[in-house]
Amino acid sequence: MARKQMKSNKEHYMTKVNFYDSINDSMLKFAVIIARHNGKWVFCKHKERNTWEAPGGHREDGEDILETAKRELYEETGAITFDITPICIYSVTAPDNFDGMETFGKLFFSDIHTFEKELHSEIEKIAIMDELPINWTYPEIQPKLLEEARKRGFCPKKDEIKWLFFDVGSTLVDESKVYEDRMKRIADLSGLTYEQIYKYAMSFYKENKKGDLEVARQLGVKLPKWESQYERLYTDTRDCLKKLSRIYKIGVIANQSLGTSERLENLGVRKYLDLIIASAEEGVSKPDRRIFEIALERSSCKPENAVMIGDRIDNDIVPAKQLGMKTIWVKQGFGSLWNITDESEKADMEINNLSDVLKYL
Repeated sequence: MARKQMKSNKEHYMTKVNFYDSINDSMLKFAVIIARHNGKWVFCKHKERNTWEAPGGHREDGEDILETAKRELYEETGAITFDITPICIYSVTAPDNFDGMETFGKLFFSDIHTFEKELHSEIEKIAIMDELPINWTYPEIQPKLLEEARKRGFCPKKDEIKWLFFDVGSTLVDESKVYEDRMKRIADLSGLTYEQIYKYAMSFYKENKKGDLEVARQLGVKLPKWESQYERLYTDTRDCLKKLSRIYKIGVIANQSLGTSERLENLGVRKYLDLIIASAEEGVSKPDRRIFEIALERSSCKPENAVMIGDRIDNDIVPAKQLGMKTIWVKQGFGSLWNITDESEKADMEINNLSDVLKYL
């Protein structure tokens, strides 16, 4: 009984950190920013301390919490240009702070591009590190914030990820001109205008259906041939693959016709790819899990060591999640209109363009 009581007392005095997806904005008192620069960690050292901490601080009166995060990031690191993304709400309950009351803050992730030459705050210096510090200022709090960020898909441990698998269409390759051509030909066949066809197709995409296919079916016309000569790389595709291929093995899992490797060669990105798994060659198409299993088997990669990156929730995210792969939804093309209706459809991370992958991986 005495031993149980001692344990209970110890737990009572421990610092507790909890996480939430949302909370009343007025309760947010702090902002903490997990910061990276060129793939390395950015930490601060206070003039009066010999320890390292993530940038962050108190919210000032009348300040939006995002403004707090941006201000603290600038004041404590000298960051001038950066991207910043909210991660989640966190709370801290500690016996020696705020009379043991639970206090709330917002956790952010930032990719810093440039710094000022000098700091103008209580921070003595910053360090750009390959590895995490051992001597944390808040050892019971900030390592837990970092771990939660990783659980939510931000800055994962590189040794956990071996392979990145990409979809092709509307992920690496911009297909907008192909769809435009196809809809113009549907318009010609049906006697409607391109604008009418486009609007009609959009209504289906918003219902999680294949818009061009549904329009052709509803109008009773044959779906025009896919004209791949109109495909173009997104402007950030080549640079993204080049940088990522220095760190990870890169593969493709895609529903593509015969000659995928040749088309990617003509687009100038085949040299960055270690494996291409295309439906036409394999005889199985997404969302069938078997095409993902083929990719994992040929790459000798466990699902937990792989990331699937694609624009389609139904074809890319759901089956990859079922196998235990990490997932990133690139919200490009018509796939960005998908309405998520179930937990199984939620990717580990959502990004708006391919280059955003570089911030997190």
